Amino acid sequence: MGEWTTLVASDGHSLDAYRAAPTSGAVRGGIVVVQEIFGLNSHVRSICDGYAAEGYAVIAPAVFDRAEKKVDLPYTPEATIKGRALRAQIGYDGPILDIQAAASALSAYGKAAVIGFCWGGSLAWIAACRLPIGCAVAYYGGQIIQFVSETPRVPVLLHFGEKDALIPAADREAIAAAHPSVPIHVYPAGHGFNCSERADFDQRCSDLARERTLAFLAAH
Repeated sequence: MGEWTTLVASDGHSLDAYRAAPTSGAVRGGIVVVQEIFGLNSHVRSICDGYAAEGYAVIAPAVFDRAEKKVDLPYTPEATIKGRALRAQIGYDGPILDIQAAASALSAYGKAAVIGFCWGGSLAWIAACRLPIGCAVAYYGGQIIQFVSETPRVPVLLHFGEKDALIPAADREAIAAAHPSVPIHVYPAGHGFNCSERADFDQRCSDLARERTLAFLAAH
């Protein structure tokens, strides 16, 4: 189990963060986990705990703190509307500063990896293009297509669901065409297939994506 801490971004903004550390052995590296539009809910915290169990020091910044503190939303239509509104209110530049603050807090372990989900997956892509991190992994980042003209400075791994109603196949193809060296894995699943609290959860696809992610982290 992790604990709550506080980060300060380079623009002076103070934000909450969830931090999880390995319970034994040497730390393998640092990971910044970036939330979906539902805040630092139980799913995101469980992801942090899971990577800590693999030997990584993990921090998830509460990027919604720039608009509202303590956001922890369930996977309901009403919460989706609220989460999207918060995302639109905050934009992208502020959250990137928050991710940088989390990566800096992990600097004792080298350059951090950034792993993001949904909106966080798009932020992970932007972080790979703009920040001095080690690598990035993006799960079903629906807004990556908006930043496809930016080029990652570090290795990036992308996971998408073939049946994702929110991310057209044309978007995946455009990303692949613009960045042929970026590995893209497409799974027979829908949006949010990694989250056990979502209707589109797929255990088999989630396990395979995690296996590939762990191998990617070990390599980079």
